[in-house]
Amino acid sequence: MATAVRTPDEGKSENGASKKPNVENRESVVVRFAGDSGDGMQLTGGQFTLSTALAGNDLATFPDFPAEIRAPQGTLFGVSAFQINFGSTRIETAGDQPDVLVAMNPAALKTNLPSLRKGGLIIADTGEFGIRNLQKAKYETSPLEDGSLDAWQLLAFDISKQTLESVKEFGLGNKDALRCKNMWTLGLALWMFGRKRAPVIDWLKIKFGSNELLREANIAALNAGHAYGETAELAGPITQFRLQPADAEPGLYRTVTGADAISLGLVAGAKLSGLPMFFGGYPITPASAILHSLARLREFDVTTFQAEDEIAAICAAIGAAYGGNLAVTSSSGPGIALKSEAMGLAVMTELPLVIVNSQRGGPSTGLPTKTEQSDLYQAVYGRNGDTPMPVIAARSPADCFEVAIEACRIAVEYMTPVMLLTDGYIANAAEPWKVPKASDFEPFTVQFKEDLDEGVTKLNPYARDPETLKRVWVKPGTPGLMHRIGGIEKSYDSGNIDYSAENHQKMTDTRKAKVDGVARSIPPQGVEVGNPSGPLVVVGWGSTYGPIRQAVELVRSKGHDVAHVHIRHIWPMPANLGALLKSYDKLLVPEMNTGQLKTLLRDQFLVDAKPLNKVSGQPFRIAEIEAAIMEMLG
Repeated sequence: MATAVRTPDEGKSENGASKKPNVENRESVVVRFAGDSGDGMQLTGGQFTLSTALAGNDLATFPDFPAEIRAPQGTLFGVSAFQINFGSTRIETAGDQPDVLVAMNPAALKTNLPSLRKGGLIIADTGEFGIRNLQKAKYETSPLEDGSLDAWQLLAFDISKQTLESVKEFGLGNKDALRCKNMWTLGLALWMFGRKRAPVIDWLKIKFGSNELLREANIAALNAGHAYGETAELAGPITQFRLQPADAEPGLYRTVTGADAISLGLVAGAKLSGLPMFFGGYPITPASAILHSLARLREFDVTTFQAEDEIAAICAAIGAAYGGNLAVTSSSGPGIALKSEAMGLAVMTELPLVIVNSQRGGPSTGLPTKTEQSDLYQAVYGRNGDTPMPVIAARSPADCFEVAIEACRIAVEYMTPVMLLTDGYIANAAEPWKVPKASDFEPFTVQFKEDLDEGVTKLNPYARDPETLKRVWVKPGTPGLMHRIGGIEKSYDSGNIDYSAENHQKMTDTRKAKVDGVARSIPPQGVEVGNPSGPLVVVGWGSTYGPIRQAVELVRSKGHDVAHVHIRHIWPMPANLGALLKSYDKLLVPEMNTGQLKTLLRDQFLVDAKPLNKVSGQPFRIAEIEAAIMEMLG
């Protein structure tokens, strides 16, 4: 499609009357906002998401942050982007390829152009395409003028100038005025997709509070961007998109990120267990949002503690568990590594503890703002000694709520630490969530031991429930129940220190049997899409759920027999999983690592699982999985 560079005047007929815009009805659209890390792209995307949710569309988002806290302005490694896929149909992913790319500078264009579908629309700010910014983005000539964008539609005009004009009356300095540019761009986007401005205006009034100057300037910029679309009409090849609301079950909905949903789920888990909650954490990307979210929920008997380091955070949580709290700690891969010795202490002392691991690219500092699933080995095996620990994984932002409750249930019902796996994509992405009723969940109220059994003169803190093998939980200070626990091996019969070979064998076997027994209280593994047997099954875990499901459904629509199995309970695995997997001729395992679940499945069930690995810091695209499925089907 030929390049179209338009200015406001080009949208009018010869007599000056506005042309009618092209209107295209679509089931779904993918939009990506991209700019410098100081351009407010995450904020713009977040508010566009809010307006889209209120319009009744289903949606999924993907915030893509630069790793640098504040990269040099205009550089390729300082680009921040926010992608949203929304529509009138079921949305499972943030979309393979954007239909619209809003590029606020040359670096944003160069970084994100390879993802834009051919024929898609580029909206570019010509005010930022000066020589200096072009050089920073490694452009020898301006792509807006050299024909290199002929494969896409192009709307290029001076957004910076338009923004300065829209806030001129407020007397802001040039720097402060240009900070309103993201609101001007958002106003234009709201017009293009028929979104209302009122929710954003209400948010601006709250955000800037008593700062009338900035509040009114941002509202003026938002209105000006919207008016630009209305008056210039952006006619010609530029299209206004119309999307019907998505069909949804009646109920109360809100948009949540994975971090939000985990926080709410942890609070719900605490209430269902009847315990106060203690959260010990240390700031680390992308896990910090959970600490921030829980700190706002103090009215639900939640105590948050920002420790001086990762080790102090988990040790404080273990102390809180000893004191009778539902204890939680959270981190990402590097912090989880630091916590590993204390995890062993929690396993040895058999205290309930939920450990949230928001995975990111590694090893070491790795890709701190990018997503990956490379901590599975660490979660299942990554501690010294035989330290069995249940591991469960969330598959989407909304799913984090139920998974957090499940982690709390397992922790207190089996007196064990539990690791809950999410990743950077889930933590930061957002989607609509139907708010459940409290009555939808069964309580798992904790009963502390308060008296000695009849005929017993001294408490054995490792006395066990014969069914679950969990040990008794005694609050310190309970009269007559003085006891000690710790990291040195204890006697099975008395709780005293015991180094004997026979005792260590028995205690090690018991701790393993207790965790293995969790499998009896989890549902059997089901099939998400397809038949319970056949030529091929695609097996996933975590955030690969959306692209796997979409790819499987696409291939099935072409007449092929393929199924999708997605595992929530990573360790122990559902009791029927081995038999289910063996009912298929071939297994494909897409993962954002080098094949960790594949190895686990081969080890546990002796199945010939084939890996599909991606470690680029970006989520899977549907097309990548679809191509791998077709190749395996021959």
